[in-house]
Amino acid sequence: MTTFALLSGLGHSIVVIASLLVYMVATRIGHQRRHPSAALAWVVAMVAIPYVALPLFMLIGSRKFLRPMQRQAPLLPAPSPWSDADAQAGAAPPQWVARLLRALDLPEAMRNSHVQFQSGGDEALAALLATIDSAREQLALCTYVLAADATGEQVAQALQRCVARGVQVRVLIDAIGSLQTPRTLLRDWRGMGIAVRRFMPLLHNPLYGRLNLRNHRKLVVADARRIWSGGRNLADEYFVGSNGAPPWVDLGFVVEGPLAAQALAQFDADWRAAPGRIHRKKHRAPPVAQPAALAPAPGQTWAQWIASGPDHADDTLHALLLSAAFQARESIVAVTPYFVPDDALVAAWALACRRGVRLRLLLPRCSNHRLADWARERALRQLAQAGAEIHLLPAMLHAKCVIVDGEWALCGSLNLDARSLFLNYEAMAAFYGQAEVQWLCDWHEQLQAGAEPYVGRRPSWPREIFEGMVRTVAFQL
Repeated sequence: MTTFALLSGLGHSIVVIASLLVYMVATRIGHQRRHPSAALAWVVAMVAIPYVALPLFMLIGSRKFLRPMQRQAPLLPAPSPWSDADAQAGAAPPQWVARLLRALDLPEAMRNSHVQFQSGGDEALAALLATIDSAREQLALCTYVLAADATGEQVAQALQRCVARGVQVRVLIDAIGSLQTPRTLLRDWRGMGIAVRRFMPLLHNPLYGRLNLRNHRKLVVADARRIWSGGRNLADEYFVGSNGAPPWVDLGFVVEGPLAAQALAQFDADWRAAPGRIHRKKHRAPPVAQPAALAPAPGQTWAQWIASGPDHADDTLHALLLSAAFQARESIVAVTPYFVPDDALVAAWALACRRGVRLRLLLPRCSNHRLADWARERALRQLAQAGAEIHLLPAMLHAKCVIVDGEWALCGSLNLDARSLFLNYEAMAAFYGQAEVQWLCDWHEQLQAGAEPYVGRRPSWPREIFEGMVRTVAFQL
């Protein structure tokens, strides 16, 4: 009996050591940078329950498909598509933003002919249907949630009209986000002549795609000339309301110009990666379009497509937000439904507050994810102590927006939580035109007028323990 126990203990120890070695080797070889709490959670799991943790790590442990580029020479700034006059007029991106995004291998900011924001659900739905109806050659649609409701029916009818006039239509939906989408709906769409793919389906080779890496991007591109995008999924609650409740407060935009071509290149890469059969060596972000390849549109509406996710070696949007915290001179405005950022971003924003930057954060009082509301409390208390102005909107707020110094802004699909910042496929559009940034500033002021100030209270020790436990799984929220 003693010999059996010793052998069992030795066998268990061998499994634990082997699991830890697999974790260390996979992390180092794959350049999988992790938050310390996430790394600690994996290590503890490998020691406590290696028989469960090791297969789970092999299934969902990776979060990047690309390694950082190894540059042999200093990165020289490429020629900018804007002039000195554009920069002086405040229409082009700040130099530090342009240099950073260029170093992260993202497409350049380009001049577009038209930008229109939609804050109301009715106008957003009208803009979505108008974008679909404007397609003459090809239409690309990507969404996280696709519902079989009144909104889904209107979108289906618009897509059917596209097919009827000879437009090539492709629809990409996330396999997890649209898990409740009826298979009959997708079968009907395919019967219409619409090409439909589920992103990273549940049943695929785990050596390639990962179940925890989801496509959260939302966009509709018509003929590589017009794009509809923002924070809205294709379901009633985002446009007209559901079950008697009003629609969620959200934000979207339509842009005509080269931004649509940049987004379409990203969609094409996602379309190829969707089946989950692409090896990491072949899983590449879309090539950076050179300014000469995209004809600048008339006007002064400068915009730039910024994607982030496993298909980019760097955490591009996190890097931009972190840099903005140290570069901001006057103000940072952030609007998000879920606020569970990593410690680095919270610390950077707290330091920005202490050096005199006015940080204003707008959140829903109660979101549709109760665990996320619990997990945000520690960060909110830390920022409130540093002097941040935090407001809570009584309605469900689903918009995502960041405005820095009233000079440039981000709008798109990124939530300010660890899942969006480090795991999801996300995309934001950066706007540099004075008119567009001012519109977003006015929109924020109007929303904040109906919100109530956040009051941080010292938590009881049971609540603090619970908050800490929730934050340990924040990457999966």
